[in-house]
Amino acid sequence: MSALVYALTALLGAAAAAAGVAGMLGTPWVLRIDWLVPLGGMALEMDPLAGLFVALVGAAAVPVSVYAIGYAGRERRGCLAYAVFVAAMLVVPLAANVMTFALAWELMSLASYVLVLDGARAGREPAASAHAGWVYAVMTHAGLACLLAGMLLLTAWTGSARFADWAAAPTLSAGARSLVWALLALGFAAKAGGVPLHVWLPLAHPAAPSHVSALMSGVMIKLGVYGLLRASFVWLAPALPWWGATLLLVGAVSAVTGVLYAIVDRDLKRLLAFSSIENVGIVLVGTGAAVAFAAAALPALALLALAAALYHVVNHAAFKSLLFMAAGGVLHGTGTRDMEALGGLIKRQPWTAACFLAGAVASAGLPPLNGFVSEWLTFQALLQNIRLPQPSMNLAFALAIAGLALAAGLAVAAFVKAFGITFLALPRSDAAAGAHEAPVPMRVAMVATAAACAGLALGASAIVPALAAVAATLVPAPAPITVGAWLTLNISGDFASLSMPAVALALAGGILLPVLLLVVARARPRVRRYETWGCGRLLQTARMEYTATAFADPFTRVFDFFYRPAARLDVDAHPESRFFVRRIRYENPTRFIVDEWLYRPLGRVLRAAAQRAAVVQSGSPNLYLAYVLVALLLLLLVA
Repeated sequence: MSALVYALTALLGAAAAAAGVAGMLGTPWVLRIDWLVPLGGMALEMDPLAGLFVALVGAAAVPVSVYAIGYAGRERRGCLAYAVFVAAMLVVPLAANVMTFALAWELMSLASYVLVLDGARAGREPAASAHAGWVYAVMTHAGLACLLAGMLLLTAWTGSARFADWAAAPTLSAGARSLVWALLALGFAAKAGGVPLHVWLPLAHPAAPSHVSALMSGVMIKLGVYGLLRASFVWLAPALPWWGATLLLVGAVSAVTGVLYAIVDRDLKRLLAFSSIENVGIVLVGTGAAVAFAAAALPALALLALAAALYHVVNHAAFKSLLFMAAGGVLHGTGTRDMEALGGLIKRQPWTAACFLAGAVASAGLPPLNGFVSEWLTFQALLQNIRLPQPSMNLAFALAIAGLALAAGLAVAAFVKAFGITFLALPRSDAAAGAHEAPVPMRVAMVATAAACAGLALGASAIVPALAAVAATLVPAPAPITVGAWLTLNISGDFASLSMPAVALALAGGILLPVLLLVVARARPRVRRYETWGCGRLLQTARMEYTATAFADPFTRVFDFFYRPAARLDVDAHPESRFFVRRIRYENPTRFIVDEWLYRPLGRVLRAAAQRAAVVQSGSPNLYLAYVLVALLLLLLVA
């Protein structure tokens, strides 16, 4: 039963991807069923932007659904919620009025909440996972409240609940548009996982089953980016400069914060969740640059920044889905996500290790894979901020460039840790020593997604212009991207250029050339097998390896003002002499400053307010009827 549901979901994803590509190429359509949904009926509309995100969701759902066949086995629990989750995500970009959007958005959130709880019931830490589901539910419904507030204000001011009629928003005052944009940005950023609205993401993604985590991180959070694009460039256009500056700074803070927490975390899936916050920050930086350039009447640069943001949306969907599937392969083969208990998996899970390595190279922004190209394109857009006339905007761009550069460097360290500690050296537990390779459907899905990462990089000369054409529907302008010889991307004339096939050939040549030279020279070295040099030790054991905590310790020391670590050292000495130590336990847990400075004080205020409000619950029916009477009288006075 579950395999059939996952197979049908994969077919649905393939059909949706084809329909989305057709929409991107300019095949619009509208569907209205007035009786199906109250207050305006169900309204769906395809345009190039909607087509891009429909194609993204559908394309991601195909390999992930195939992966789920092997990951979930014959487990029926959650398979129907998974299908509903995918279907709802496909409807969100197509929604053409408030009620259709609200129902699809809430259905997507509820289905993913059920899947997170399903992972909580199946996990080894049900209490922590249930807390993750609760935090996710609170944040997603708080975001929905902001979205409904903004949309209902637009509905009241424009006189229509149809998105197409909100093009009248420019007749509104700048203050009214800014109020609505702030509400919508809060709601969509909460779903995207931007700091400080990110708290649910590192809790919910590790708790969910790995195929669900792949879709939540790969495509669901991108629907928050979709909403920001709609709000900034369609519903509330023309954009105001402070919108762009806000997105730039929030994106830079999200990128740096996400990667700093990824470096120090020892849970493999939570590390990937923090990495998603970093990549959402990169997308927000590109989106903010596009909004700022559009507000400054520089449409060509806005188009370039928007194409870079859309390209990173597509790239992140590919490599983060791959990484979560590979992490699921580790969990499937070992039963643990704790990197301290892993190691040596490259010999026991070679397919999973190779696919994780491909995703790690892409996520770290290293050539020749796709993450490098979109980050490079984002930098080329940011570096042209000198054409902006406002010094304050130049400062915002400078801060964004610095944050993005720091995040890019730290991301390499984070994924060196993730791959090295997990897959290299010797096993540090019986679970790692007894690991087994993932089933065939999981391996097929991972290999296909890894190939997609390579294809997105090598095909950049075809993909980027197609995304620029989608961006041009939001920011009409001549494309600042041309394709030259060697499939070279030329940016803003002669400002910058990049040929990914040339880069890939150069890297391949650097690796293969020494081998070819040895073959030509007919070198036949005498092979002598011997153990690895052990620094004078007679026996190399897993206790002599770097652990995740040891690898992250230098970063904890350098950024101690951010982590605010609380080191704990327990030494168990022999009762006869303190010079003979039986056990040493060292912990250096980091603290989450956003939780300590924002959410915990807010929680205390809300609990105090709830306790004070509880006095009205006297239990007397007569008093409750009096409350109803007073409320009715107030409503009559207002009306």
